[in-house]
Amino acid sequence: MAAAGLPEPLLLSTVFNMDHLSIGGSSVDFKYVFFTWVGMFLLTVTGLVLRRRISQNNPGKLQTFFEALIGGLETFIIDNMGEKGRRFVPLLCGIFIYIFAMNLLGLVPGFDAPTANLNTTVSVALCVFIYYNYVGLRQWGPHYVKHFTGSNKALVPLMFPIEIISHLARPLSMSLRLFGNIFGEEMTLLIFFSFGASVFVGVLFGTVPLYFLFLLGKTLQAFILFILTMIYLQGAVEHAH
Repeated sequence: MAAAGLPEPLLLSTVFNMDHLSIGGSSVDFKYVFFTWVGMFLLTVTGLVLRRRISQNNPGKLQTFFEALIGGLETFIIDNMGEKGRRFVPLLCGIFIYIFAMNLLGLVPGFDAPTANLNTTVSVALCVFIYYNYVGLRQWGPHYVKHFTGSNKALVPLMFPIEIISHLARPLSMSLRLFGNIFGEEMTLLIFFSFGASVFVGVLFGTVPLYFLFLLGKTLQAFILFILTMIYLQGAVEHAH
């Protein structure tokens, strides 16, 4: 019921469900935001539990898993970027764990992977794009422009627009690659589960192997985004050629 004396356009009517958020009569897709919050909540709880159970002499399974994961990623970063890459270890490991966790939510019955939505992947790709250019500008200052011009001055009018277009295409390619692969996997699982209870056995035996295949695919997609971010950061901190 509208309040007396208050214009109708100023009234904010909100109706909530897991899939959509209705604000002022407009429906906003809320499902992927909801599952993103779920994923962040689970990661936060895991981190708090892990922090309380850290032991140098008697590490638990959870600590052992994350030590192996982060240690392996750190070694990979240092091997490829050298010691200058050590300062990017928290960011790169965080990106991998975040994307991997968001991907895995799609394997939980009743859940959707937030990375199956373009808004999620674009936001991550834009953050990477802004950050690596910030790192380059902070390290090289005005000389960072040399990363876009090449070493041959005669080719600067040609190379500069090509490099600008190439860099602007990076967040587009990152977001579309991750979105396309995860969305395709989600749709495949949905099709298998939509066959119904009458073919439950066939769906079960047909879907279980897909889970292992998609687990590999979701891990690979997180690792690809991790590698691309590392390559872009490496290019930003290295001397322009």
